[in-house]
This record gives sequence, structure tokens and C-alpha cells, in this order.
Amino acid sequence: MAISEESRHHLYQRLEKVLGGREATVLMEHLPPVGWADVATKRDLDALEERMSMRFERVDRRFVEVDRQFGVVDRRFGEIERRLGQVDQNVAGLAVSVREDFRELRADMRTWLIAVMTVFVAVVGALVAAIRL
Repeated sequence: MAISEESRHHLYQRLEKVLGGREATVLMEHLPPVGWADVATKRDLDALEERMSMRFERVDRRFVEVDRQFGVVDRRFGEIERRLGQVDQNVAGLAVSVREDFRELRADMRTWLIAVMTVFVAVVGALVAAIRL
């Protein structure tokens, strides 16, 4: 039988007549606010604790898997950083090589320019000599 507010009120009135107002209030405060079917037992709490423990274990296993996957990602980033370091070294070496090639090209161009100018002066000299003859 479910306890209604009306039956609780009648119980309080009867207790008040038998025990007095103060004692009736103290006794009524020890009753659950709803029916006994709604009050959790130790067995209910133990079952709840077991279910929560199982859920936390599943969550813990998921975190272990997430940690493992983050480890894989960290290793991949480490490999990318290593490769980028190699690319930086290659680019720096290439820049040095290009600078050296340009220095050599400039020196070669200077030599060719002097040779072309010498030939030009010789040809012009030969033409002038031929015209004077």
C-alpha cells in the first residue's frame, strides 16, 4: 500500500494526540518522504557501485587506447620534424651550392667578356689597318 500525503497527515494527527506535538514531529521526520519502495537499499547501492565501476573500467580502457593513439601521432610528428630538419639541411646545402655556381658563372662571364672584347678590338684594329692600306 502506497503512503499518501493524506494518510501521513492522519498518522501525524494521531501521533500528536498520543505522544504530543514535538515528539510526533520528531518521529514523522524519521519516515521517508515517499513510500518505502522508493528508498534505496544497501543492495541497490552495491549494484549501482558495481555498474559504475564497470563503466569507469570501460572509460579507463578507452583512455588507454586514446593514449596509445596519441603516442602514434606523437611518433608521426617526430618523424615529420626529423624529415623537415633534413629538408632544411638540404635547402641550406643547395643554397650554398647555388651561390658557388653563381660565383663561378660570374668569373666565367668575366673571362668570356674580356676574350670577346679582345677579339672585337683585334677585328676593329684589323679593319682599320685594312682600310688604310
